[in-house]
Amino acid sequence: MMESTCPECGAVLAEGQTCRDHFDQMLFWEAEDFSRGVVHHLLVLCYHLQHPSLYSMEGLQYGLGLLDQFVVQGITPADVRKQSRDQVASGNRNWKITARPDSIGAYDHPITWTMTAADVVAQGADNYVDSVRAWAQSVHESLKLVG
Repeated sequence: MMESTCPECGAVLAEGQTCRDHFDQMLFWEAEDFSRGVVHHLLVLCYHLQHPSLYSMEGLQYGLGLLDQFVVQGITPADVRKQSRDQVASGNRNWKITARPDSIGAYDHPITWTMTAADVVAQGADNYVDSVRAWAQSVHESLKLVG
């Protein structure tokens, strides 16, 4: 069986597999057991931070700030929604979160990720919540290393 490597996060992927497949698997696990949704915000954020081309440059910067709030400050998604409601409302925001042809998120330096979506999936559904929390911590640590 042939393997490939994701050009953005570096995950080793089985033939025909993509990181999006892992993302979709985790979404399925959350839909299958709603208690797993407690880490949904971390799932989406970590996946996008490791695949920065999904973000605009401004969206990437915003996501980096969110990760710090969640991991370091322990802020909840509900708190973030209250704090940033006006800032990120599409009617008030003069920047796009998702990538556009004229604004595609990228890091200034290559980042070596110690954990990816593939690793979370490999640890299975029963370990999902703890795995996503560990993933968020590892993403934060990897980003700190490139400052």
